Amino acid sequence: MKFVDSARVEVRAGDGGVGCVSFRREKFVPKGGPDGGDGGRGGSVIVRVNRHLNTLLDFQYKRRYAAPRGEHGMGSLKTGRSGGDVVLEVPVGTLVRDAATGEIVADLVAEGDEVVLARGGRGGRGNAAFATSVNQAPREYELGTPGEEREVDLELKLLADVGLVGFPNAGKSTLISVISAARPKIAEYPFTTLVPNLGIVSAGESRSFVVADIPGLIEGAHEGKGLGTQFLRHVERTRVLVFLLDSTSPRPKTDYRVLLNELKQFNAELLEKPRIVVFTKADITEPARVKRLAAMEFAGASVHAISAVTGVGVKKLVESMWRALSRLDRGTHEEGSR
Repeated sequence: MKFVDSARVEVRAGDGGVGCVSFRREKFVPKGGPDGGDGGRGGSVIVRVNRHLNTLLDFQYKRRYAAPRGEHGMGSLKTGRSGGDVVLEVPVGTLVRDAATGEIVADLVAEGDEVVLARGGRGGRGNAAFATSVNQAPREYELGTPGEEREVDLELKLLADVGLVGFPNAGKSTLISVISAARPKIAEYPFTTLVPNLGIVSAGESRSFVVADIPGLIEGAHEGKGLGTQFLRHVERTRVLVFLLDSTSPRPKTDYRVLLNELKQFNAELLEKPRIVVFTKADITEPARVKRLAAMEFAGASVHAISAVTGVGVKKLVESMWRALSRLDRGTHEEGSR
């Protein structure tokens, strides 16, 4: 299935139905009173989370959605039928933004979350609503109000506990394929990973978490270079960032600073997340160099050297990820109990 994480759609709610002008016509009642019913309400357009979806692909093929109008009122005080709502189903983690103002309309992060994008118009009143003691045969009625319409942007931001960040070919896909059941495409050329991959990692009995393999970043990604910002948004929802650095690189510290800068330029709040630094490809690097790299200090980050191919250091890395998540959970619990 093609992965699509953004779309723009136009939505229009249904207009309210027109109120009815009618008078009772019953046997032996030659001059019955007004009995015109109200018009029905127009249908609304709603966005709702469906946890079984993982892409916004459907919105690439259909971009305009309109709810039906309400039916007109009828005699015998019958209110017109309301128009049915149109429900757009989206994956967990979808952000809804007003296309005109950029304002966030809703952040849908749980199954069943929903938001009304466009409300249906109110039905107009029939002539029965205008009857008074001095006007017992009114011919007044109301038109229904128009339904709302707007254009919105849908952005999917994957929900994951840990995000793997690094340059192309840093070993992210290989690592996630080893520690989870995810099977991303792996090859020795840049940008093998063209879509984010999610994997569930087991850290022991009743201990598991979700890892996201984010497509490789390059310098200038925040400006749209390489795969650009289309995937940086997926890092925003992760709780812990794991920086994968190629141990064969001649400038690992520089590589790390470039990655940090790209995240900072995109969203400075990303640098507030817990970090883990991992040197990959230890199996093809001299042991003495691996030892030196593992001893490097990166402010506020634990450091690991691993080989996803041979499994060296992988178990300790998974434990480190779990500990970082556990610390966050404890901090949230303690703060909430105050």
